Amino acid sequence: GARKMEDYGRFLALLGSALLVGFVSVVFSLVWVFQYREGLSWDGSPREFNWHPVLIITGFVFIQGIAIIVYRLPWTWKCSKLLMKFIHAGLNTIAMILAIVSMVAVFEFHNARNIPNMYSLHSWIGLTAVIFYSLQLILGFAVFLLPFAPVPLRAALMPIHVYSGLTIFATVIATALMGITEKLIFSLKNPAYSASPPEATFVNCLGLLLVIFGALILWMASRSHWKRPPEKNAKVLQPIGGTPEGTEAESTMTDGSNADKSDLRINSEAARKQNLKLDEAGQRSTM
Repeated sequence: GARKMEDYGRFLALLGSALLVGFVSVVFSLVWVFQYREGLSWDGSPREFNWHPVLIITGFVFIQGIAIIVYRLPWTWKCSKLLMKFIHAGLNTIAMILAIVSMVAVFEFHNARNIPNMYSLHSWIGLTAVIFYSLQLILGFAVFLLPFAPVPLRAALMPIHVYSGLTIFATVIATALMGITEKLIFSLKNPAYSASPPEATFVNCLGLLLVIFGALILWMASRSHWKRPPEKNAKVLQPIGGTPEGTEAESTMTDGSNADKSDLRINSEAARKQNLKLDEAGQRSTM
């Protein structure tokens, strides 16, 4: 069965709150575009642009947030780490695809209306986040999912993978807030955004939901006692002078990735054979 988790009840409360807030955020984005922004289509009209906030909030915020904490779910600790890696990578891949489609919608809308591209700070940071997210995903596949990377390399890159994943997630939340504010300022003319019409109030509430969701995800991801326990023989990954904490492979993109059990077995077997050879020669090392 799953190993015990400290403060299990508190974790479940935070998890349920995060899932509820994230789901409501997605619903709010749909209500916004259908009730206030004419709905969705793919014809170069403002309705095509509306795909952008919906897909960003659904994929780049909500799904990415779930991918970050998927290793923390205690009932998955009895599952193989490889399976959890595939789930983590799959969720992040879906999030990346939705983010790319949302950006295509923006560029097509701008080009159809002769609106300049990439002139705002929101667009600069947003494109940067997508690029780094893609690099993070490729790095995660190459180093932590495929069985070719050496164990010391995985141990060295794991903290960077975790930190960059959480940083990208926080950046996405901030960029989304910039984007919805920018959209309201450009779109609301009569009455203006400063007059606080119903749409402005509704979308401001959506922004608050995104902040709450991001805070809950980052809190759960930053609690060391809620990490997935290391696999057996995880000391193989521990660097000299390091601590067992450094062996936990979690990602954010965000909870990093441990070395595969196969890697650990191979290293243990190699060490055993080496010791046998030294025994036979009467030269057992004290190292």
